[in-house]
Amino acid sequence: MIKACIFDVFGTLVDWRTSIAREAQGILSPLGISLDWNAFADAWRNQYQPAMEEVRSGRLPFSKLDVLHRRNLDVILAAQGIDSVDEATRRHLNLAWHRLDAWPDVAPGLNALKKKFLLAPCSNGNISLMVDLARRNGFVWDAVLGAEVAHAYKPMAIVYTCAAAAFDLAPEQTLMVAAHSSDLAAAAAAGLRTAFVARPHEMGPGLGEVAPATRVDYAVNSLLELAERLGD
Repeated sequence: MIKACIFDVFGTLVDWRTSIAREAQGILSPLGISLDWNAFADAWRNQYQPAMEEVRSGRLPFSKLDVLHRRNLDVILAAQGIDSVDEATRRHLNLAWHRLDAWPDVAPGLNALKKKFLLAPCSNGNISLMVDLARRNGFVWDAVLGAEVAHAYKPMAIVYTCAAAAFDLAPEQTLMVAAHSSDLAAAAAAGLRTAFVARPHEMGPGLGEVAPATRVDYAVNSLLELAERLGD
């Protein structure tokens, strides 16, 4: 019954932590700034859910994730005592989220899945961000879906159901793929099928989820394994 696969992106398809640490070091160290770059990436990412909750709660109007990331970056630079970073550098650094590298299995896994299924991201990232990541990493999408299309942030049900509807599919014909149990639990509650992909090093060595903490239809270690399972 599955006709389309939709994907979480940050952590599931791309290694945000290593990439952000690399980008921050490359941009800030020439300015004489020395930090624990992995900790900087973690601190920036830790502002992610609180910022989106401001939107989900209605305290802020819907804003693209690029806008929230910039808001969060300003908070982190101030907290790190480096609030003197100039505007042009902040703009360039904020776009680091457009330059994340994929996990090695992702591009070949998506190509294998594309032979049988419609594919799209279902991310909290905005469309331009998703397009840049796709072009950088060779992601083969049939559409770009998610928060900007739904004008809401996951785990709100409308984000998942809007993605299914965009393909003229029922929720149960759509498979949500993610490395985060909370994302999959919300997708399942909205009626979608679910697949968990282990990313054991997402948050640092050995600090990612290795098994789902919620009931899922599939649990795999790579997108290539998922393509094999769905091809049976």
